[in-house]
Parts: sequence; C-alpha cells; structure tokens
Amino acid sequence: MYSRVPMGMFEASLPCERTQRRFAVANSEPTQLMASPPLLQIALDSIHSHEIFRVADLIREAVDILEVGTVLLKKEGTQVVSALKERFPDKLIFVDTKTLDLGKIEAQVMFEAGADIMSVCGVASDATIGLVLREAHALGKQVMIDLIGLGDCYRQVKRLSALQPDYLTVYTGIDERTTENTLFEKLEIISQISPIPVAVSGGVELDDLPYLLVFRPAIIIVGTAITRASRPDEVAQRFWESIHYSPLLS
Repeated sequence: MYSRVPMGMFEASLPCERTQRRFAVANSEPTQLMASPPLLQIALDSIHSHEIFRVADLIREAVDILEVGTVLLKKEGTQVVSALKERFPDKLIFVDTKTLDLGKIEAQVMFEAGADIMSVCGVASDATIGLVLREAHALGKQVMIDLIGLGDCYRQVKRLSALQPDYLTVYTGIDERTTENTLFEKLEIISQISPIPVAVSGGVELDDLPYLLVFRPAIIIVGTAITRASRPDEVAQRFWESIHYSPLLS
C-alpha cells in the first residue's frame, strides 16, 4: 500500500520535498476528465490453484479482465488459460507471460490457449516486441508492454511508444516495494510523453484509487487486496464503485 496523507494536508504532513512533489502531482487537477472508466483487472496469482475459480466466480460481476499471473502460468501451464476462457467467455483473459524472446511462438501459444491480451517485457528487443504485436493484431488480440526493470524511463517509454503497443504497464514489482515507491513518478513521466494507454499495477489498494485516477489509466490491476480478502466479492464491488463513481469521470 502506498504512503498517503489526507487531501489538502501535503505541506503540513509530508516528510520531504521530493515526496511532497510526488503527492502534489497525484492530487492536482487532471488536464482533462476521463471519458470512460478504467477497466478493472484482477490478478489471480497469489492464491492457491484450487481457489482460482471460486474467487473468479465471486468477483465476476465487478471485473472486466481476469489475469493469469506469471507464477500461476508457470505452475499450471496454458490449461488454466483455456479453462478460464471457457468458464468466463464474457471476460477478457490476460496472461502475464513477460515475454523476452521467441515472440511469435509465445504469442501463438497464448492466443491459441484463449488469451485476449499478453505481456512483453520492455527490456525485450524491438524485434521480439514487433513479432508479438504483429501476431496479436493479426488475430484481433492485444499486447501490454511491462516497464519493469527499465532503467531510463524517459528514453525507454519513447522507444516503446514508437512500437505502438496497446498498453504500457506501470508496475511496481514485489521485490521493489521495500524501497521508495516510484509509481507516481513513472506515471507523471509517461503521461507527459506517451499517448499509449496505461495499465497500473503493483500493490494497488482501494484508497490508492483517488491518486491513481488523476493519471487517467486505461486499466487498474488489483491483486491480493481482492483475492486475499475475507469477502473478495464485496471488496471487488467497492473497487468497481470507486472507479465508476469517480468525480474524474466526464
């Protein structure tokens, strides 16, 4: 969960100028309102395999995209992708492949299994990313480019945007969350230099939404805040309501 203070209390409460600047940006007026609410994506990764379908059944009314996370894919293989698509044909299925090579082959395997969207690491070569994009778009599918591990965010976002992916994913990795959070800084940079729709991921909780929605993301990705809740259905519904009743919607 990201550090935060109540609205309007930045100068009195924040410990350093750098953090103050980040939260001032997150609390500022958007340059324009959102024309439509972001899609809500749920990462089915940090739960036991036998719980996946139970949780998905509970939250299906509130979510738009069901995610087969990287760990789940490695544990269960593509059969879990096919099973989710068969059981939830009205939902988009995202597979977090984090592809680095063999772009065309991995794309063929995932989309044949039933995926609607797959991910490619931004550190992959332009050739690999291009192969995934061509295969996906030929089939009417989509691709998220994951920005995890990129050093020079400004330069790399420029490079990746030129490849015209469907989404850029701003992700705070689990191993990064013990260090200073840079999510808002990345969102600020991307919103200034890239027209590509953004998906936001990494420890997102309910009270992060007012800050994240300022940046008009296309997709909000939530994991354990919902999947490990005692009532996943109720928490998912609260996320849906917070997104759809946001004052930032036009």
